[in-house]
Amino acid sequence: MIETIYNFIQVHDKLATAGQPTPDELSAAAAAGFDTVINLATERSANALPEEGHLVRSLGMAYIHIPVEWDNPTPEDFTAFEQAMQRSGAGKVLLHCAANFRATAFYALYALKWLGWSEEQAEAFRARIWAGSDYPVWEQFIARMKAQIRDGSR
Repeated sequence: MIETIYNFIQVHDKLATAGQPTPDELSAAAAAGFDTVINLATERSANALPEEGHLVRSLGMAYIHIPVEWDNPTPEDFTAFEQAMQRSGAGKVLLHCAANFRATAFYALYALKWLGWSEEQAEAFRARIWAGSDYPVWEQFIARMKAQIRDGSR
């Protein structure tokens, strides 16, 4: 079952975020009708699957890999993510990273910018995974991106 993926969140009927899925969980995602897998983890991340892209494509899903360095998320990473989300169209997307931190952060920013979420909604969504964590590099990145979104600059 797809719900067994580490830190799984069913955001809505077309999107789920999660930590690193196993091969069986990726098969379950394909069986559940997911069309696209977006992976924000690097190949060095905990539990990364070697050849994940090959496995995902063999299951009939599109695979987009945007390796976001944990210690150095960049605006360019977020721009690549925005483009990937927009390319995914109306299909079902499984968005993951190693533990669902990068995925929830990027999706919260995306929803703030493109889906009309308030900052409170975005923070409440992110808090489901981030509550109690202390990652200053990420807090600075998120604050900088939120300021750019508020100001309409990119």
